Amino acid sequence: MLLSRSFARSPFLAFRRYLSTSQKEAFLENVPSHPGITCLSLNRPQSKNAISLALLEQLRESLEKVHFDKSVRVLILRSTTIGSFCAGADLAERRTMSQIQVAKFLADLRDALGKLENLPMPTIAAIDGPALGGGLELSLACDLRVAGHSVKKIGLPETSLGIIPGAGGTQRAARLLGPSKAKDLIFTARTLTAEEALAWGLVDYVSTPDTGAFDRALTVAEAIAKNGSPLALRAAKQAISRSEDLALETGLDFERASYETLLSSQDRLEALEAFREKRKPVFKGE
Repeated sequence: MLLSRSFARSPFLAFRRYLSTSQKEAFLENVPSHPGITCLSLNRPQSKNAISLALLEQLRESLEKVHFDKSVRVLILRSTTIGSFCAGADLAERRTMSQIQVAKFLADLRDALGKLENLPMPTIAAIDGPALGGGLELSLACDLRVAGHSVKKIGLPETSLGIIPGAGGTQRAARLLGPSKAKDLIFTARTLTAEEALAWGLVDYVSTPDTGAFDRALTVAEAIAKNGSPLALRAAKQAISRSEDLALETGLDFERASYETLLSSQDRLEALEAFREKRKPVFKGE
């Protein structure tokens, strides 16, 4: 087993990563000290996790695998390298691609981000370094975003390169920030610091100066995993996500239907029994 380098300074116990994953550019790894929490780790340190064809393929494979893993209560998207997250598309590789290859890459990237956004469990992006272009778009497909205190570059600078965000940035940023702020961010191609991104509402948490984004993300993930029934968390995520697409009355009907599916679950019965016995419930996702 190898030790995750970015975990060396963390107060938490080390990851369990297997030798077969050490050369992969994107892979899943468990956090043994935190059952129910899994990381989707980006591992291209030489390019600040720029999205290559290989990274994208392995990202999609990991997302397809974790989607059906009921043992995962929270997924954290992170970098294996300290001071890094995702610098966007690999422009050096892009220059060698034909127009057809570029079109396929963009379609596959859109598909991958759709898979990430539609995962049934809560997801958190741990932004420990620059999140630019496709890197920020990757984090926008997560439910929550945590930035490291020292991060200086968070943004969608595509217009300065003669293009626009092409992996959901115009749509997800507008839904998160509102159209006006999304236009400001994209039109100016500005990059934000972690604190500025927090003030804009682009990220949800910023780590303290003596810790990193992953440490803060792990704390948030632990609170989610400890306090929520896995079935309830998935139902809540589904209902909230659908709220953007449904009229209020239809959304309320969907919420009620989601609620009623939980009433006969073993987790619900366990919660009632634990309340009666004045103890913390032990949820099993059943």
